[in-house]
Amino acid sequence: MTAEAPDHATLVQMFETMALIAATDDALRAAISAGSATLAYYSPRGQEAAAAGMAAALRPDDYLVTTYRGLHDQIAKGVPLRPLLAEMLGRAEGTGKGKGGPMHVACPDVGLMLTTGVVGSGLPIAAGLAWAAARRHEGRVSVASFGDGATNIGAFHEAANLAAVWELPVVFLCQNNGYGEHTAVGDHQRIEHVAQRAAAYGMPGVTVDGNDPVAVYDAVSAAAARARAGEGPTLVEAVTYRLFGHVFGDRMGYVDPAELEEAWKQEPVARFRGALVERGVLTEEAAHAVEARCATLAGDTLAEVLELPEPGADELLADVVSPGVVLEAPTRRGHPEMSVRSAITLALDEALEDDPRVVLLGEDISDNGVFGVTKGLAAKHGADRVRDTPISEQAIVGAAVGAALGGLRPVAEIMFMDFLGLCLDQLANHAAKLRYMSGGVTPVPMVLRTAVGGGLQVGAQHSQMLEAWLTHVPGLKVVVPSTASDARGLLASCIADEDPCVFIEQVVLLSKKGALDDEPVPLGVADVKRPGSDVTVVTYGRQVHDAIAVADALAPKGVDVEVLDLRSLVPLDEAAVLESIGRTRRAVVLHEAVVTGGFGAELAAGISEALFGRLVAPVLRVGAVPAPLPYARGLERLALPGPERLLEAIEWVMASDA
Repeated sequence: MTAEAPDHATLVQMFETMALIAATDDALRAAISAGSATLAYYSPRGQEAAAAGMAAALRPDDYLVTTYRGLHDQIAKGVPLRPLLAEMLGRAEGTGKGKGGPMHVACPDVGLMLTTGVVGSGLPIAAGLAWAAARRHEGRVSVASFGDGATNIGAFHEAANLAAVWELPVVFLCQNNGYGEHTAVGDHQRIEHVAQRAAAYGMPGVTVDGNDPVAVYDAVSAAAARARAGEGPTLVEAVTYRLFGHVFGDRMGYVDPAELEEAWKQEPVARFRGALVERGVLTEEAAHAVEARCATLAGDTLAEVLELPEPGADELLADVVSPGVVLEAPTRRGHPEMSVRSAITLALDEALEDDPRVVLLGEDISDNGVFGVTKGLAAKHGADRVRDTPISEQAIVGAAVGAALGGLRPVAEIMFMDFLGLCLDQLANHAAKLRYMSGGVTPVPMVLRTAVGGGLQVGAQHSQMLEAWLTHVPGLKVVVPSTASDARGLLASCIADEDPCVFIEQVVLLSKKGALDDEPVPLGVADVKRPGSDVTVVTYGRQVHDAIAVADALAPKGVDVEVLDLRSLVPLDEAAVLESIGRTRRAVVLHEAVVTGGFGAELAAGISEALFGRLVAPVLRVGAVPAPLPYARGLERLALPGPERLLEAIEWVMASDA
C-alpha cells in the first residue's frame, strides 16, 4: 500500500516535533551536566526524524510501546512535556507520580502504553495490544519501537512470529541507530539490514532512511494501512545514528571519530530544516523561530519541573495492587460432584460466557490442553477466544500483558511451572510492575495458569513448585486450590481481579472429586478444612489432603489437629493464620516445594514474630528435600513431603516444650 505524501501542515508538524525533541534533549543534558538534575538518561539525539515520522503516520488512539531510549517517541506521540519531564525527574506530578522514572513512562491518554527498561521486552506486549484492538474492532494499530540490539533477543523472534501467525495489526519499528549499547551493529548481526529478518516470518520488511521523517512517515503509513486492513504486521527499519553515547556520561570510546563526525553532518533536525526551506514550506527565519520557541518551552518547563516536589511517603505502597473487587455468587448453581479438572473447566466456561473480554491463550488449548482442562471450550466459544499459540512462553505471557492493557481479560496457560523461567521477565518485570510504575493508570488484569507435575514421575524439569519465586514479587497474586469448589471459586476471583494472578494447578490433584458449594471464594481468605485445638498445620494445595489424613489418624490418640488451607498465598490471610495458631500455640507449615527458601520460611518467620512468647514449641517446616526431583518412583516419594514426615513433625511439636 502506498501512503499519500504528507501535506505542508504535516511537514511543519514533524519539524516542530523534531525541534522539541532536540531542545528537550539539550535542556536535559545541560541540567545533568550542571548538577541540577539527576537521572539515568539515554539520549535519543539523532533519532528525532524516526519518531516524528512514525507519530505523524498514526492516529491519536493508536498504541505505542517504546524503550528506555524513548524521549523522542514519547514527545512525538503527544505526552505533555511537563508531566513527562516530571516523571523523568521523579516528581509527584509525573505521568506515574514519579514512581516509574525515565525508563518507565506511560500515558494511555495519548496511546503510550509502555516504556520498558528491558531490551526487546515490549514487543510481545505490543502484539497483545494489537490482539486486543483487533478483538475489540477498534481499527487501532500497535507500534513497537525498538533498537537494532533488541532484534537479537528471543522476545523479538517470539513476538514477530506470533504477530505474523495471528495476522495482528502491529508495526515493528526498528530504529537502527548503529549500536546495541556499546556494540556496533556489524558486530552483533551478520545480515546487512534488520528488515531482512522479516522474510523468516512471512511479513514485509522495508528499510528506509531514518534521518528523513518523510521516508519514515511513508513507510509507517503504508504499514499501518496494511495492518488496519487485516493484512498483518510489517517490520520497518529506520536507519539512523545515535549521536551521543549509550547513557549520559558515555565517552563513546568505541566509536570511530571520523564516523561520528560524518553522522553529525546528517543530523536530522538541521537536515530537515534545510529541506523545508529549500521546498518553500518554511522560510529560514520561520524555521529558526520554531526551534527558538521549542528551546524556550523545553528550558522553561524543565526549570518548573525541577522545583516540583517528589512524591510523599503515602505513595510508597500505593498502586502496588488494586483495592480489590466485590464478588458475586455464581449464577449457575446445583452442579454435581466433580473433579478439580472439571471445576477449572467450569470456571473458564462461566467466565467466557459471562464476560466477552475473557480470552484464553496457550499451547494446544483449542483441543483439550495437555491435561484436558480446556476441553470443549474452543468448540463452544470459538477458536478466536480460546487461542492456540506457538511454543513461545515469552510471547504467551507478553501477549497476555498487552491484551490486559488493551481492555481484555486474558487467561494464559504455561504448561508446566518449571517453564516460568522462560517468561519470568514478562511476568515479574512487566505484569507485576506496570500498575505501580504508571501510578495506577496501567493495571494488568490477567491470569496465568500453570501446572506442577510433582508425584507424576516426570522428572526434575516438569515437577517444581516454584511459588516462592512468585510470592517474592510485589504486584503478583498467587493462589493454590486444594478442592474442586475452591478451584472454581478461586479461578473466578482471579479472572475478576484487577491484578495479575498466578493460578497453580497440581496435576495429581486434578482427578480428585468434591462437591461445589457455589459460594464465592475471595482472594486472601484462608479456610479451616479441619478444626482442632492442639496444633495447626498451615498448608495449601494437595498437601491439605495429606494433612487431613494425618489429623484423622492422630485423633484417636488424643491429638486434635487443625488444618488451615491458605488457598491464597498472596494476598495472605495473616489474621486467620495467627488466630488459629494463637489458639493451638503450635504450628507446622507443610508445602510441596523444597523447604530451603520456601514460602514456609516466610510463614514460620511471620508466626514467630507475631506470637513469640505464646508458642509452646518452635514452628516446624515440612517440604521437599533440597534436590532436583528425581525420576525414579521410590526416590521421588522420598523427596516429596509425605504424610510420614508430617506425622513426625506434629509428634515432635506436641512433645516439645518451648
